[in-house]
Amino acid sequence: MTDSTPHSSSIPASGPAVGQDEWVARHAARRLMPVGPLRTVEERLRIVPWWAWLVLFIAAMSLLPVVESSGYVRRVGFDTVLYMLLALGLNVVVGWGGLLDLGYVAFYGVGAYAYALLDSDKFGVHLPTLVAVPVVVVIGAVVGFLLGLPSRRLTGDYLAIVTLFFLQLFQTVMTNGDSAFGHNLTGGPNGILRIDPLHLFGHDLTVQHQGVFAVSYFYVALGFFAVVFVALRFVNSSRTGRAWRSLREDPLAAEAMGMPVNWLKLMSFSFGAAVAALTGTLFAALNASVFPLTFYFVLLITVYTMVILGGSGSQPGVVAGALIISPLLEMLRDPGKSRIIFFAVLIGGVGLAARRSRTLGVAAAATIAFGFAVHELARAIDASWVSGEKAGGFAGAVDHWVVHPAQLASWIPPVSYIGLIAATLLVTTLHGRLRLVALVPTLYLSAFVWENVMLAKPEPARYIVLGLILIALMILRPNGLLGERRVEIV
Repeated sequence: MTDSTPHSSSIPASGPAVGQDEWVARHAARRLMPVGPLRTVEERLRIVPWWAWLVLFIAAMSLLPVVESSGYVRRVGFDTVLYMLLALGLNVVVGWGGLLDLGYVAFYGVGAYAYALLDSDKFGVHLPTLVAVPVVVVIGAVVGFLLGLPSRRLTGDYLAIVTLFFLQLFQTVMTNGDSAFGHNLTGGPNGILRIDPLHLFGHDLTVQHQGVFAVSYFYVALGFFAVVFVALRFVNSSRTGRAWRSLREDPLAAEAMGMPVNWLKLMSFSFGAAVAALTGTLFAALNASVFPLTFYFVLLITVYTMVILGGSGSQPGVVAGALIISPLLEMLRDPGKSRIIFFAVLIGGVGLAARRSRTLGVAAAATIAFGFAVHELARAIDASWVSGEKAGGFAGAVDHWVVHPAQLASWIPPVSYIGLIAATLLVTTLHGRLRLVALVPTLYLSAFVWENVMLAKPEPARYIVLGLILIALMILRPNGLLGERRVEIV
């Protein structure tokens, strides 16, 4: 099959890679940007080798402690690097192996607890860091291998159930490990305290310096990230990496070609678990303590969101996902920043939809007019309904559009929240002009619920905004920001 599109020139003269169909190769070579100057810039950027991008990225990240003296920002940077490592490990299992692993966070906990037992006052064991860290990585790989043994013949939902059970089993054992066989092994809900810091180059790496987060852990984590990224890059380019991708696309075809499918699954679990365990050592050493509730299901969803947002199967993609999600979650803790991000996403999503359809643009304009009309009507009926307005700035502008009473009746939050869900479901069932008409009050109701209900609860609100961003991206780019394009036969 030939392709006469202008993208065909991007395929090397030698043809596509071995085992890759030519049409699929040409489809995968399509660029993100449309024809024009941006396409030219993209083509030139793609010429730069991957290792040069990695060096540039590491150098840019290394400047964070230099340009920012805030201990809070430095700690967020450290947590972001941990998320980057976790995303790389999960990408091995999900993005390359195609296995739905819902117990991945448990390996992160295994690494943290293993380091805590090997380097703390719990049992009086204090191994050198250069010995403890490789031991923890091996322990993580072995646990991943053992989890893969009973589930190597499972796929899809069945595999997800087994791995999710492993996560719950880990949390149960760690929580109740203070009375295991008559011994206190894990500290139970109180966890393990007084964990040794990392000891490198003859010195203990201090967590704080004059009350501010010490940058040494940030640079160590960044070094671990560089090693893991390069190692996984080489693995992905090897026969094992190509076999993983074959397993992801079609396990039956891979097995028919003589590939050891079960062994490949075990290797995928082991590699991912080893990276997660390595990340756990950094977490435990920095915090000097571990608790079972740290490794909970929401953390798993967060890491999955990073992989999906950046692009499952793409190393730069999952790293980009972590770089976006981690700082964003911290920004959404602040109601003021959270408000700006929510309306920026809402306006941006409506704007992109309006570019695709004029009718949606009309609906967006109608929503703005509808909001001002409702606001003025509420003011005319009872001025107390809009007495919660701010003085000025962005919050004041929003409050002149969204009805914001100073005191909400107890029935308003549940009724408005349930009403928003019902209205959203109604919009999905309607067609034509009826859908556009119903869309206007639904959009306004979502803004009302956000301003009056969700902002008072920043913890769940930030995950709602994260979900909105993910939904919008999946509509525009189902394969993620930098994910691999795939051809599906339907």
